[in-house]
Amino acid sequence: MQKTETISLGPAEIRVRLLRPNARLPKRATGGSVGYDLCAAIDEPVTLQPGETAYIDSGIAIELPEDASVAGLVFARSGLGSKHGIILANGVGVIDGDYRGECRSILYNRSKTPYTIQPGDRVAQLVFVPVLTPRLIEAAELSETGRGAGGYGSTGR
Repeated sequence: MQKTETISLGPAEIRVRLLRPNARLPKRATGGSVGYDLCAAIDEPVTLQPGETAYIDSGIAIELPEDASVAGLVFARSGLGSKHGIILANGVGVIDGDYRGECRSILYNRSKTPYTIQPGDRVAQLVFVPVLTPRLIEAAELSETGRGAGGYGSTGR
């Protein structure tokens, strides 16, 4: 007989507050999607010129557990990045458990052509992940491993 263990990965529900009339509740595009699409809750189109950065409001705020057991991570949408060069300026956005303000995406146009974001466009994706917050202990030395301090490329191709 196999033993089954249950691992808690955080709450099964996350409260979402819509902050303005044009805000949309984030949705997963398919049943297998991990990310919830964040839509632009803007009143008029925003054109990002090549090399330009802009904050794009989502019109939502979320309530994560304050104990830091779950984080919201905001990722770029792969289609915007690969087809149009629109990525997140900060790589990945982190939403902490005690933050209750509006979720915003910092979009950057790395392409050579302007790109216009329309109201309601899906601009980023929000993924919820469990978080470990261990107590950090200062140590004079660390245990030895076969790899040791070998860094980038040290394990081969």
